[in-house]
Amino acid sequence: MPLAIDFCCWVAIGPREDHTLAFYSENLRDSTELNLAMQAPKPSKKWSDYPIGVATTLQHAGYSLHGANLYIKTEVPLGAGLSSSAAIEVVVGYALLKASGYEGEALPLAQLCQRAENEFVGARCGIMDQFTACFGQKGKALLLDCRSLEYFPLALPDNVALIVCNTKVKHAIASGEYNRRRSECEEAVRLIAQSMPHVRALRDVDSMELEGHRRLLMPILYKRARHVVSENQRVKSAAHALQRHDIDGFGELMRSSHRSLRDDYEVSCRELDVMVEIAERQPGTYGSRMTGGGFGGCTINLVDAKKSDDFQNRVAEEYKSATGITPDIYLVHPAQGVGGA
Repeated sequence: MPLAIDFCCWVAIGPREDHTLAFYSENLRDSTELNLAMQAPKPSKKWSDYPIGVATTLQHAGYSLHGANLYIKTEVPLGAGLSSSAAIEVVVGYALLKASGYEGEALPLAQLCQRAENEFVGARCGIMDQFTACFGQKGKALLLDCRSLEYFPLALPDNVALIVCNTKVKHAIASGEYNRRRSECEEAVRLIAQSMPHVRALRDVDSMELEGHRRLLMPILYKRARHVVSENQRVKSAAHALQRHDIDGFGELMRSSHRSLRDDYEVSCRELDVMVEIAERQPGTYGSRMTGGGFGGCTINLVDAKKSDDFQNRVAEEYKSATGITPDIYLVHPAQGVGGA
């Protein structure tokens, strides 16, 4: 159940007479170039893999891109688990398509940007981040089916605030562990599918069926699968809670989600757990959980809007006291997805 937030990533684009794409990042004060007429480049493991990967993927998909200068600036904190990579991918893809005479339709754009991250960058992510950057709606979260790509907008109540707390830590194991979790889930699917041939993903398994196949799974695979199966159910329950205006119930699902991410999926870390524990002690907190790939980054918190200021001040003070780190804390709002200025 993602939502786009009102942190923007911008691209200014201007035409060139040659076949070169020149990218400049204002945030990193770094530049890179891609010659569209040359053989496809190889990943460099730098920020430039995201725009170059998108451009390369668009060309492979049959789009004829024009040479251009692109100036990139982002408000999305880098490496904080707030999908900064998807924001760059989507806005660069949108700018390249529009500047080359294409419409930049949202669904193909999201799918191509996901492919760029999978095949060029090498992160085996799903489509959720890129889809949200394309289809986000002001004031609403999205109940997204990542298989059918059907989605349903869910309005958030006016009397709650969404507050993101950045732990300011990012552990180096994050990217490799993400791919490992994906492989572990796929292995669990392979084993379960031996007796349930219709199972293509863990979304096709319910809790009772998982328990019935527990003996087939190593303990680590069972834990990973239990997280995914239970998280899918929590998403559906959370949608129902929003539709009933049951914010307390929604908040409890957030708490359960974090416990599952921490204990079964094992993608949390000390700093994230401390941040969640501090948030849950604050008056007016409905729920708190980590967000993003884990091992650092941010938590997302649902808070009584009247107590938003006190929450931000107290969490900042208590987190610094507990860890020695001054966090960044942002009041965010659900926002519209990609589009021209």
